[in-house]
Amino acid sequence: MQAPEETDKKGERARKSPHAFAAIDLGTNNCRLLVARPLRSGGFRVLDSFSRIVRLGEGVASSGTLSEDAMARTVAALKICARRLRRHGAVPLRAVATAACRHARNADALVARAEEEAGIRLEIVSEAEEARLAAVGCAPLVGREYEGALVFDIGGGSTEMIWLRRNADTQTIETAFAASVPVGVVSLSETGGDYARHVREVTPVFEEVARAMREAAGAFPVETHHLLGTSGTVTTLAGVSLALPRYDRQKIDGSWHERLRLLEVVDHLVALTSAERAKMPCVGPERADLMTAGCAAFAALQAQWPCARLRVADRGLREGILRELMGHA
Repeated sequence: MQAPEETDKKGERARKSPHAFAAIDLGTNNCRLLVARPLRSGGFRVLDSFSRIVRLGEGVASSGTLSEDAMARTVAALKICARRLRRHGAVPLRAVATAACRHARNADALVARAEEEAGIRLEIVSEAEEARLAAVGCAPLVGREYEGALVFDIGGGSTEMIWLRRNADTQTIETAFAASVPVGVVSLSETGGDYARHVREVTPVFEEVARAMREAAGAFPVETHHLLGTSGTVTTLAGVSLALPRYDRQKIDGSWHERLRLLEVVDHLVALTSAERAKMPCVGPERADLMTAGCAAFAALQAQWPCARLRVADRGLREGILRELMGHA
């Protein structure tokens, strides 16, 4: 019997092929799973998703190793991913690990445990590959009225920046420059200090990226480009700015924001205590203590590339993996 066609929330018909594809993004702070089926339009319909804060990179900056507790939390999350994957049968899967595993001397131990205990084969990707996949995932959100965008992903252990530029002749989106720096909300939080100190720490890092960008690809034109932010810090700022009663991906993904408005949200959040932030519906207790570092990285990045508008993406590396597995990239 042929499976009936399904439709996504916009009414697009899914391909008759029953094949689904899956991606796992194991970051310094989160473990995320996405399972999707391709659509005729070139997009995809999400069949299943899962996200859990595991804080894999906790203590890595000081010790150089993944702790036993962090690995146990991560393997437990990967087991949940494995159970959810089994519901969809044998689906093509790419599971990648990023900054925490790149920097930890004992990352191989986690890779072995993930395969032995959860049946998931982790691939530790380079900074360049992480940035490339994030760009592939976010490229559909480059505004049509703009000549390009600067994608930035403030992660737990690193921040990726990718200048996407629209080819005037073909209208395709191309990568003009990409960089990854060791600035992340977990690693920065573990250094101690307040918001102002974090801003002072990360500002020179972004200044160096801007110099490298100019040398490699020319001056970044803030007048004709916009910023395109992904990851927890930026999606949280968007949720607070929109005054959402709870986090709503449909309202946040693809939303446009004025730069100055988001900086006002930054000022508001850093003036609160961690306990006060924890009570906010779009922040919550799991992210409250990381927001000071995330806001500092966001503000320093905004100062370096002061585009008037910013688009927020609740997508990135996982979506990049899926687009490539489906042949949409």
